[in-house]
Amino acid sequence: MSIVATPIGNLGDITLRALETLRAAEVIACEDTRHARRLLDHHGIRGQLLALHEHNEQQAAEKLIALLGEGKQVALISDAGTPAVSDPGARTVAAVRASGFRVTPLPGPNAAIAALSAAGLEGSFHFVGFLPAKVGARRTALEALKPIPATLVFYEAPHRIEETLADLAALLEPEREIVIARELTKLFEQIERMPLADAPVWLAADENHRRGEFVLLVSAPPVHEGLDAESERVLKLLLAELPVKQAAKLAAAITGQPKNALYERALELKDS
Repeated sequence: MSIVATPIGNLGDITLRALETLRAAEVIACEDTRHARRLLDHHGIRGQLLALHEHNEQQAAEKLIALLGEGKQVALISDAGTPAVSDPGARTVAAVRASGFRVTPLPGPNAAIAALSAAGLEGSFHFVGFLPAKVGARRTALEALKPIPATLVFYEAPHRIEETLADLAALLEPEREIVIARELTKLFEQIERMPLADAPVWLAADENHRRGEFVLLVSAPPVHEGLDAESERVLKLLLAELPVKQAAKLAAAITGQPKNALYERALELKDS
């Protein structure tokens, strides 16, 4: 089975290998058959479509495995970008592999990587995808993500972007930066970098800022002078469960950093 990345906006972003594979496929599994047909018709590709989405993935995966057993050429696409990355497909891939069939990835468009490449944020990144829709669950998730020493990568829909940016600005450190990427590869593509605290104001300044699909990149947490990122992360985790003095002592034992420096930083974190 071939995993085929498709354009996230600009139809010209599909690869030659993807087109060859889709033309050769006897069955193409996709999220929305109408959406997939528009893409395939644009490139003159005909083939049997099989719906595979979050509500039927288990049953669809079983059908694909049966087709592979018959020797059929099968491809998997999503509505946009790379399948199984914040889109259905991961369970299907696992089931196909477990059944002994080869899974071949065809790299191509991916919204997170496209945004990162144009953001100018250095270092590692942590892909989150979509945060929970409910307020309480979203805020709990953000608190858990807060100490991770890497750029955080989120996807967000236009109807939730306002509340998500408000929570990011309220719960994460104001020293962080955010890159807001919307409508990537499309006509009204916009990529803006700003202090995290300014994001809600930027969003409210123009109703067009709230349109389109979003990738949000939030820079890594600030590192206190004298402490590396890992020591900062360990200290924050311990502070969530322990008193300042005990957290600093355990952090020193775990990281090898000076206990006094950790204690002073723990006091600052508690005060903030």
